Amino acid sequence: METRPEKKSLSVLPFAAHAARGLIRDQLARRRVMFAAVAFAIGLLIAGVTVLEPVLDHREHPVWFILFWFACAWLTVLALLLALFDVLIVRAQARVARKILGRELPGAPTQDSPDESAGR
Repeated sequence: METRPEKKSLSVLPFAAHAARGLIRDQLARRRVMFAAVAFAIGLLIAGVTVLEPVLDHREHPVWFILFWFACAWLTVLALLLALFDVLIVRAQARVARKILGRELPGAPTQDSPDESAGR
C-alpha cells in the first residue's frame, strides 16, 4: 500500500496576511479595491435609504441597523485608508525618482533649489 502525503490545512490568518501584503504592494490592485469599496459603500448607502429602509428601521431591527451601517462605515474607512496609503506611496516614489533624476542631470533643479521651493 502506498501512503498518501499529509494534506496541509489552509490557515486563514497567514493567507489573509499574505493577500493583504500583495494587495498593498500592487498599485493597480490597491486602486481597484478602493474603487470597489467606494462603489459598494455607495450602493449600500442608496439601498439602505430606499429599498432596505423597512428592514433597517432602528426601532424594529436595531441589530440589523447597526450591522448594516457599520459595514458601510467600514468600507468607507477601508477606501479612505487605502487612498491615504496610495498617496504616501506615490509621494515616496516621486521623491526617489526626483533624486535619481537629480543625479543623472546635473543641471536639474533639486529639492533644495530656490526654484522648486518658490512654487510650493
